[in-house]
Amino acid sequence: MGGMDQDNSTAIQQQVTQASHDKSVLDIRGGGSKGFYGHAVNGLPLDVTPHRGITNYAPEELVLTARAATPLAEIEHALNERGQMLPFEPPHYGDSATLGGTIACALSGPRRAAAGAARDFVLGTRLVNGCGHLMSFGGQVMKNVAGYDVSRLQCGAQGTLGVLLDVSLKVLPRPEQELTLTLAADFSDALTRVATLVGQSLPISASCLYDDHLHLRLSGARCALQAAIKKVGGEHSSQSTTFWQQIKEQQHPFFSRFAKQAGSRLWRISLPAATPHLLLDGEWLMEWNGALRWLTSDVSIEQVRRVVSNVGGHATLYRGGNNDDARFHPLSDGVAKLHYQLKRAFDPHGILNPGRIYPSL
Repeated sequence: MGGMDQDNSTAIQQQVTQASHDKSVLDIRGGGSKGFYGHAVNGLPLDVTPHRGITNYAPEELVLTARAATPLAEIEHALNERGQMLPFEPPHYGDSATLGGTIACALSGPRRAAAGAARDFVLGTRLVNGCGHLMSFGGQVMKNVAGYDVSRLQCGAQGTLGVLLDVSLKVLPRPEQELTLTLAADFSDALTRVATLVGQSLPISASCLYDDHLHLRLSGARCALQAAIKKVGGEHSSQSTTFWQQIKEQQHPFFSRFAKQAGSRLWRISLPAATPHLLLDGEWLMEWNGALRWLTSDVSIEQVRRVVSNVGGHATLYRGGNNDDARFHPLSDGVAKLHYQLKRAFDPHGILNPGRIYPSL
């Protein structure tokens, strides 16, 4: 589907096979738009960017397959032409964003609470494991899976379990209409109101609380939206598309101000949606009906994680801090053991992005 599209899987496999033989660490590199997410890898660069192109798109089946280095913008353009979309609304963080990086980091945007996460739409993957073997999992159709769904295991693995070559995704039609309503609300009021509205099965596709203003995006058929407006109330936003784009791509003033605050850290905190406001000093922005909260703060890393752990959540140091700071929330001993066993199964020599997420992986 383009002059630059090509299958580079053989070359990638050969590089991994040689590295496995030599016990050489590989630093898997794609578009680089999410290079900040995780720890730097000290190894030989494995450039996967030539491996790109949409290999299969069946709009009538709601399925798309593309090579991992295919630009995310190219995929979204192809889908938009047929009135379809990636349901999990992934952030790009730059023009170089690719499908592989998106799945490897398992990042989802504002629509996640309503539509599902990135892993929920992965149907199949093809990859090269740490021994240089080509492996395929899943397929290109929606079906019940008996046993563990290994394709979705690659979501969030950041290349530590294999070099992604191809990904098959389920896609969905774009909604007929979208609009945003804004209401005045403090944190407690916002949590209660969102929970009540979601419980009424209203077509809320995104929510955001910032600076005592609750923004709710409605998506669906025009008749359904007109009925929902009466129940939600609030004022119509004239900048609906721009607002959610800024939230998704971290271009909203909340994130812009963080970038100018020396010594501050940006935290991505996942919690049970109904969790009350956490007593941590800093500036907050809430998404996903309360399940995702962003915090900019200079509070110590230990204090943030202690407070978050006490309410059953986990805190990722998204941006800021020092290179040796632990980016991801510590794992329990049992979960850490499972991660280690998976790493050994897929990458027995530990050559694929070791330490990218945790030092032992």
